[in-house]
Amino acid sequence: MQLARPLAAETLGTAMLLTVVIGSGIMAERLAGGNMAVALLANTLATVGGLYVLIEVFGPVSGAHFNPAVSAVMAWRGALPRAALLPYVSAQLLGAVLGAWLAHAMFGEQLMQFSQKLRPGFGLWLAEAVATAGLILVILRAPAGRVAAMVAAYIGAAYWFTASTSFANPAAVMGRMLSDSFAGIAPASAPAFVVAQLVGAFAGLAVHHLLREPQPDP
Repeated sequence: MQLARPLAAETLGTAMLLTVVIGSGIMAERLAGGNMAVALLANTLATVGGLYVLIEVFGPVSGAHFNPAVSAVMAWRGALPRAALLPYVSAQLLGAVLGAWLAHAMFGEQLMQFSQKLRPGFGLWLAEAVATAGLILVILRAPAGRVAAMVAAYIGAAYWFTASTSFANPAAVMGRMLSDSFAGIAPASAPAFVVAQLVGAFAGLAVHHLLREPQPDP
């Protein structure tokens, strides 16, 4: 029962995040007239705003992870009980699927889809590792009260400075795999993205430890 509220928050928050990402991608693609830069800019702005609000709203309830890589790092550090990791990840993956379906329903798309957008290659995998490492570093090192703004700003920047447009989230891969839209990723490309994200997450944790001030001797 103690996990009920956090798990509900993670499910709902992740669903809303994927609705923002996929829904804004569909809208942007429809309105941009084939201009991919304009579509990506619109998708970025919607994601930045939505992510900031969702972290502020759900952070006090569940920590607003919305991301299995974040939850894994928090469990490793002891900030999340390890027994809660699997329920958190399950809630996030469920939320991602529901978010994709909600976006499709709002835009009159077929609910059940699989993306045809292949995203292969070492450059994209490296980009996902970099994006996720940076995300973890921002989360762990952001001053108190500024996490939401800094995470949203970082993800907005990473949309443009990474070759992959910064998924940085295995749950986002799940939701976007189920959407044959601007934001989608083909199932064949998804496993490598997830592996790269997990590697990047723990690389970010390692960098955080390297940057910590040394503890004084007792």
